[in-house]
Amino acid sequence: MATLTPTIEFFEGLAEDLSNVSLRRNQKTGQRTVVMTFKTLQAIEKFQSFTQKFNGHLRLTDEEGIITVEPSSVKFIFGGDDGDDIRGAQCTFELVEADHWDRFMRFMDRYAAANGMGYQEKETAP
Repeated sequence: MATLTPTIEFFEGLAEDLSNVSLRRNQKTGQRTVVMTFKTLQAIEKFQSFTQKFNGHLRLTDEEGIITVEPSSVKFIFGGDDGDDIRGAQCTFELVEADHWDRFMRFMDRYAAANGMGYQEKETAP
């Protein structure tokens, strides 16, 4: 299979740059939650949100294929002098099945390697 640079897209053909990802697991239920943070959104900067219909899914593409996830929430972060400039977005989704989690982690390993990102453990209080 050919090597393909991993991408994250809200709109097909318009790759977004992931700034941070947080992986969470509920201790009681075991449910896994992914929170992706984007400092900028190409979709907004290039007015794609007005020229293409958002299908409600996030596309994660790599050499294994396409993962389509439906966010449980997309939160826009505002700032600037008047507080009305979009400073980024957070996209949250859950992965219930173990094989979906494994596939997502393989994608994230490839995305991190291609974009100079690294893994850091959360510090816990003593």
